[in-house]
Amino acid sequence: MNTPTKPKIGFISLGCPKNQVDTEVMLHALIDAGYEITAEDVEADVIIVNTCAFIDDAKKESIDNILDVAWLKKNRQLKGIIVCGCLSERYREQIFTELPEVDALVGVGSIHDIVEAVESVWSGKRGYASFGDITKMDLGGDRVVTTPSYTAYLKIAEGCDNRCTYCAIPYIRGRFRSRPMEDVLAEAKDLCRLGAKELVVVAQDTSRYGEDLYGEYKLAELLRRLSAETDAVWLRVLYCYPDKITDELIDEIADDPKVCKYIDIPVQHISDRVLRRMNRHGDSGLVRSVFRRLRERVPGIAIRSTAIVGFPGETEEDFEQLCEFVKEVRFRHFGAFPYSREEGTPAYDLPDQIDEQVKQDRYDAIMGIQYDIVAERLEKMKGATVTVLCEGYDPVSGHFYGRSEFDAPEIDGRIFFTSKRKLIEGEFVRVRITDSLDYDPVGEEEE
Repeated sequence: MNTPTKPKIGFISLGCPKNQVDTEVMLHALIDAGYEITAEDVEADVIIVNTCAFIDDAKKESIDNILDVAWLKKNRQLKGIIVCGCLSERYREQIFTELPEVDALVGVGSIHDIVEAVESVWSGKRGYASFGDITKMDLGGDRVVTTPSYTAYLKIAEGCDNRCTYCAIPYIRGRFRSRPMEDVLAEAKDLCRLGAKELVVVAQDTSRYGEDLYGEYKLAELLRRLSAETDAVWLRVLYCYPDKITDELIDEIADDPKVCKYIDIPVQHISDRVLRRMNRHGDSGLVRSVFRRLRERVPGIAIRSTAIVGFPGETEEDFEQLCEFVKEVRFRHFGAFPYSREEGTPAYDLPDQIDEQVKQDRYDAIMGIQYDIVAERLEKMKGATVTVLCEGYDPVSGHFYGRSEFDAPEIDGRIFFTSKRKLIEGEFVRVRITDSLDYDPVGEEEE
């Protein structure tokens, strides 16, 4: 049997939307070089695993996926495994030794070397490694969009300078670098020409966009130009830091009909004592002020947030402050995470580390509070009518499903609804809410 001149490539993309954009850039490079991409792992000759390593659970998921595909080396036609992304960047010295199944490593600053990595593996070599200077990597690049055609992520910056004591991202992704606005706009126009109706603006810290290039925050101006110069229907912003949310940004959210009345602001805690130990920028007063200004200026805005429970030194009093804050603010969407002790971060060596069971108990308690808040909101939604972006049909339940402007793709919930007509994915529908199922509203298309 003749060996094919080019292998079939399989891809596994893990982690956040920023990582997904990197996967899309690598996909384009491989297709442009003449490689065939397969969605079936059992058909692949080489599999690329683009990994996450933000917290322990993410690292475990990455390693489990690598070990899962390693089975294909012994039992199917797989000849090589390439590991990319944050795990490879963070543990470049250990992976080849501790995961001998891996044949090549590509760091986050070297995603444009993916074709060379595949060629090396396919030629039978093991040990290829490319770790370019992450501060000099090309931002952007041609992509093969892997989200549904009507939704696309738009990455506007790379890296982070916030240096929160629990976070490894600055060591993995490097300092904060904005993409030039004209480059972002050009990519956004291309995405809309391909059918995107919703652009989801992402970065490690979107609210800082432009400061390094233009000397001031430019997110509001970018949204204004995206609204005026593209055919996007919805513009959604994720990953804003409370200390960088300006009145200009709030006004843009309030006044521009294309900008979703939605914002994602990870607060991580509300106790000033814990915030200082986390090296978060801004105290509890600033955080509360931001939420007050948002709700005064944008009535009904959906605020999404996250918090870390069990951070070193967090007392019962600190945790109770956080619980009361969640009850007070009543987030539309909220997620908590037990603190993950990450080697190489300042928080790793902090005294008063919290017992794992205490972390879990606190997580359970605060998510119980949020569950009650969501249940009350869903009850109040009954009878309301919202615009929904239809994403598909579930034949088991007999319902279509989609999202409102108050729900981000993949991380927030869905709205399930019935319709008397045949709908297509990407169509906007007016839905009257009649009931709920767990965290999700249920309704029917308004006639």
